[in-house]
Amino acid sequence: MMKITKKVVVGRRDKADIEISLNPLKKNDIGVKLESSVERLFGNHIRNYIKEYLLGLGITSCQVIAIDDGALDFVIKSRIESALYKSNSALLEKFSFGKREKRERTVDFRRTRLYLPGNNPYFMEGGGLFGADVIILDLEDAVSQKEKTDARFLVRNALCNLDLGDAEVIVRINPFSNGGEDDVKTVLPGLPDAIMLPKTNGAEDVLRLDRLLEETEDENNITVGVTKLFPLIESAEGVVNAYEIAKASKRNVMLTFGAEDFTADIGVKKSKEGKELFFAKEHIVLAAKAVEIQASDTVYSDFEDIEGLIKDTEISKSIGFDGRGVIHPLQIEHIHNVYKPTKEEIEYAEKVVAALEEAEKRGSGVASLGRKMIDAPVAKRARKVLKLARQYRSK
Repeated sequence: MMKITKKVVVGRRDKADIEISLNPLKKNDIGVKLESSVERLFGNHIRNYIKEYLLGLGITSCQVIAIDDGALDFVIKSRIESALYKSNSALLEKFSFGKREKRERTVDFRRTRLYLPGNNPYFMEGGGLFGADVIILDLEDAVSQKEKTDARFLVRNALCNLDLGDAEVIVRINPFSNGGEDDVKTVLPGLPDAIMLPKTNGAEDVLRLDRLLEETEDENNITVGVTKLFPLIESAEGVVNAYEIAKASKRNVMLTFGAEDFTADIGVKKSKEGKELFFAKEHIVLAAKAVEIQASDTVYSDFEDIEGLIKDTEISKSIGFDGRGVIHPLQIEHIHNVYKPTKEEIEYAEKVVAALEEAEKRGSGVASLGRKMIDAPVAKRARKVLKLARQYRSK
């Protein structure tokens, strides 16, 4: 049995969130004072949920002051857990989280990776509605330093309770120098599909995370190796070491690029044309393709400039990127359309494959199509287009 000995306040007075204040109480009782925008419908449920959860953890004395604006149960639970952890970190062992039910992915699209702030339940709840291939629950840049712990618990519970559709769900942790290890140990039991490692400067960064994932998977009875990695390259050092980063772990499935930190690191201003990024982008693509994993371009930060987004994404596709980061849902459909094979591309690919197959029947490794010679590398590219077209039809 345990009493709360100091005041702790967590959460926000925002839509879909709840501010929880835990306060010492001299007598053995759990009091709950609630102010809620949904009092008439759910007030009694919220009060009972808070009280029963605290009692279940062995808390016998506490005054709770809660200011709610439509928070779901998993959000309430997250805020209580964060407050209790800040009061007494030993309580972490008593928290019960459950595990996310993973869905079988039938396609390997990673055209769009949508960032959702890790401490904002309102954005999280609608995250699966926009059709992004990858959803990133962000514990790093999108979360202020004082909210890092709160976000950890929210993301862990979101993994277990939110339906994010068919998206691949990953968590961007903080660098190891700023709580990255605690991020992994807290969220990994919730079974994210992958972890994104920011500020990846070299192979040792990947190897350190690989070792931590193996250790944490083993401790939580998770199949060792099931968690994938998305190294995020954001510095000159990272670009130079891109190939070593890409081949450092079998968990790696995609190299990703972050232009904002990169341009700051090399001391230049990011231009609309992005000419200062060309070498870095092409280097990252080559490193990824050399070890047969995917590459993802940086975000296009002006989400209102759709024409610019389309043009920039066409360039990304042309140099070998398989997708890009997204900061606004309005960008998703336009990016997907760029990566969708056109009718002309599909018809040409079908002709290429047919021509080479006919040549192979005659014992030849080359064929002609119009005025062009077709060989195995051209056919390989054509088959990739046809595979992509089939995947689009299956979506």
